[in-house]
Amino acid sequence: MSMDPADRMLADPLLLPLPAAAKQVLAGVTDYRGRPVTRGASGGWRSALFVVAVEIAGSFAYFGISANLITYLTGPLGQSNASAAAAVNAWSGTASLMPLLGAFLADAYLGRYRSIILACSLYVLGFGMLTLSSTVPPLRPAASSHLPSGSSRPPPQALQVAFFYVSLYLIALAQGADKPCGLAFAADQFDANHPAERASRASLFNWWFFCMAIGISVAVSVVGYIQDNVGWGVGFGVPCAIVLAAFAVFLMGTPTYRLYQHKKKQPPKEEEEEEQQQQQNKAMASSALRRLLPIWATSLAYGVVYAQIMTLFNKQGRTLDRRIVGAIQLPPAALQTLGPASILLFVPVYDCAIVPALRWATGNPSGLTMLQRVGAGMATSLAAVSVAALVEARRLATAREHGLVDQPGVTVPMTWAWMVPQYAMMGVADVLAVVGLQELFYDQMPDGLRSLGLALYLSVMGIGGFISSLLISIIDGITSRGGRDSWFADNLNRAHLDYFYWLLAGISALELVLYLGFARSYVYNHQHLAT
Repeated sequence: MSMDPADRMLADPLLLPLPAAAKQVLAGVTDYRGRPVTRGASGGWRSALFVVAVEIAGSFAYFGISANLITYLTGPLGQSNASAAAAVNAWSGTASLMPLLGAFLADAYLGRYRSIILACSLYVLGFGMLTLSSTVPPLRPAASSHLPSGSSRPPPQALQVAFFYVSLYLIALAQGADKPCGLAFAADQFDANHPAERASRASLFNWWFFCMAIGISVAVSVVGYIQDNVGWGVGFGVPCAIVLAAFAVFLMGTPTYRLYQHKKKQPPKEEEEEEQQQQQNKAMASSALRRLLPIWATSLAYGVVYAQIMTLFNKQGRTLDRRIVGAIQLPPAALQTLGPASILLFVPVYDCAIVPALRWATGNPSGLTMLQRVGAGMATSLAAVSVAALVEARRLATAREHGLVDQPGVTVPMTWAWMVPQYAMMGVADVLAVVGLQELFYDQMPDGLRSLGLALYLSVMGIGGFISSLLISIIDGITSRGGRDSWFADNLNRAHLDYFYWLLAGISALELVLYLGFARSYVYNHQHLAT
């Protein structure tokens, strides 16, 4: 039976005149007060950009702190290289694991909007306390410039250390409430059933990744420079001011946000049918997890290698000649911008040249399957950590050649450009492995568990950070026995980071072999993806 023209217009909003389409009430969507909303007065890019602003600010602030955190720990807090690297890995690991808890709370109780509100509040509190810890005298460790000539820096007081770490872990909690919800809430502002809005939502994902890379690059270079050359108080205060301003921007967008209602409960079934449905849902979830967990487990070594970017890579760079022009030097943390820069360069090359070539060779519309993409990223990270080992061996040899082994404060006559390949290769690995894991864990989980899937993907980095922290602590204890120089000695010219990198390369190689075995036997839950 043919549909009445008026009914066709109601069924398809594209057939409505523009004023009528803008006034169309969206089903299952409300504003923050629970009132129905119209298409024209809510959502779209106008609303999504408010969310994008707070997410970029959150990433800017987080990486502005984490990129140079090991320098603060080995400086004002007086920790050794090994303990500082382990502490940074444990903190970043916690920040990557918290989304598992955050996803559950958001889906079950808070909703995405309230979760972001909670995250912003924790960000402001955490970064505010971090700023106080480096500016208020009772909370601030003694600075070398304030000490009499020739005297050593006293160890920080227990209160100072405790206050600092409480502020850090408040930021980790904020990440847990933020990361599972930010991108999803921005995507919620576009109607997947409306062709024009669906296209805009696809564009959002592309620009999201691009903007995050730019934000991280600016954070680690600008904030790192401020921390090294102006002071830690200002260096911690800038991220605090950024997240506070972004929180205000996010709240300004509140009247325009689309909040999706939970699905209404279905009419009561007969008990046998309801039990069968529950059993079917459990079976689907169990099947998805059984297939994905081996992939997750064999991805952890990638997370261990990734953890070195903010810690040991940073310490390496601090010993090199970082001059650019004249007396202008790159802050050590600024070398981390090479990773996001390689992402910005590689994404268009991959999208416009590599994917079409692979599509022609494999017949797969995406060029590579999700598992193939992850495997390529793992192989690239294996190559990156091997290059890092070779560069570190070269640095140690240069220090010996110039008699600098016992002069840890002197710059080794070796340019920072030697570290470009390892950073750039990790950026390429990011595009392949991280994006591939994100897509895999989202696509292969049942609809009701996709937030958990994304949180599970984020936990790869978290568990990897904890494994790195544990490895460093164990190896430091073993290699420093009998008064020997640890692989992570405070004097890096007597340390052996190259040995540690080779160990990680071996673990990565073993991981890759196991991964390929699991990937070969993996069965996608959508048959067309297996080709």
